Amino acid sequence: MKIGAENKKQVRWMIALLALALLVGIYNFVDFGSSSAAPASTSTGAQAKKSGAPQLADSTLDPRLRLDILAASQNKKYEAGRNIFRMEELRLEAVNAPVRKDYTVEMPPTPTPTPPPPPITLKFYGFASKPNEAKRIFLDDEGEVFVARQGDIVERRYKVVQINNTNVVIEDVLYSNKQTIQVTPK
Repeated sequence: MKIGAENKKQVRWMIALLALALLVGIYNFVDFGSSSAAPASTSTGAQAKKSGAPQLADSTLDPRLRLDILAASQNKKYEAGRNIFRMEELRLEAVNAPVRKDYTVEMPPTPTPTPPPPPITLKFYGFASKPNEAKRIFLDDEGEVFVARQGDIVERRYKVVQINNTNVVIEDVLYSNKQTIQVTPK
């Protein structure tokens, strides 16, 4: 009959780990007489007894019931208008200064109007068309000639929106400005 104890090294490790777990469990659940709470300070109690008034705010972590502090808080009378959520409420004094009537209102400066977009410098140069193809147009920009179809962008700035027999609609993409160029023979 086999009970699973063939590997002696594994059995020894298992026994050692069980003993360690047992020691940790005992340490966590048994109180050895040490306390994590700080001992009560005797100097603050002596100062309270010398002054004759019970101390209302104690900074120690003493869990015992302090009847003198409880009695002092019970003797405190509620006053109408007192804010119980604040330690001290600020009192604002009324200002009785005369109101000035000779003031002037400064208007904000008038915004400068935005300048109109620059005119499109392209000029009509000519047409080119073949049967069953889109109409092409030649555009001149200070000596440089461009060939474009409807929807093309010229000089990375001007889009050919529409080509007609009498005019061409060009849009300046940078300024969203449309301009119509008349088709005139040269």
